[in-house]
Amino acid sequence: MEDYAAKMLLKTDAALREYVTGHVQYREAAVLAAFDELRRRGQPAPEEEALRPGLEEAAAAQRALEEAAEAEREQAAVAADPSAAPTGPALYSPITIVLFSLPFTLLAGGTLLAINLWRLDRKRALLGLLLFIGAYMLAGALALQWALPRYGLSAWYGPLFNLPAILAYVLWFWPRYVGAVSYRNRSWLPPLLVCFALLFGIQKLNNYLMQKQPKEVREQLEKMMPK
Repeated sequence: MEDYAAKMLLKTDAALREYVTGHVQYREAAVLAAFDELRRRGQPAPEEEALRPGLEEAAAAQRALEEAAEAEREQAAVAADPSAAPTGPALYSPITIVLFSLPFTLLAGGTLLAINLWRLDRKRALLGLLLFIGAYMLAGALALQWALPRYGLSAWYGPLFNLPAILAYVLWFWPRYVGAVSYRNRSWLPPLLVCFALLFGIQKLNNYLMQKQPKEVREQLEKMMPK
């Protein structure tokens, strides 16, 4: 798209006024740029207040048409030459990392982020992530040990525990170690199936271990469970 703002910088005041008085002959974006340049020079056009809303609406519509046409051209180029398709490593997106961290705990999102760092060969970043997760889990265990005798179990512990780690994933690790790398979105279906399989296995194991406990212990554990 043409840079009308830069073009108007080179115009004389009279030429800018011509864009305004003859606005029907010019592209809406060009007239808007002329308005802006006149205002910058301390000579705002009296017609601007009446004309600007309609010009902005028409310019936005024209811009949308141009973007759609450009997208169609890119799709046609990819269809004609598959090698023109976007390239880059297949990575799990930040949204996928967040969505897996919420129901499946920070370990799931951390695992997806770790896979990304491995594929990008960010070994030092990967080590830093693993150390962060280990330290965070240790701090969480100590916090839980402190909270249980005072407040018992609560359904809020999980979300409160996961939130800082999720923020660290997307606001620290991703911008610092992945950044603006061009990548293809990796499918979230395989890790989702793995998470469900792990949850199923953990539930079965938990039920088995509960049945092995003496009755008094089982009753005590059931009382500690959040309602």
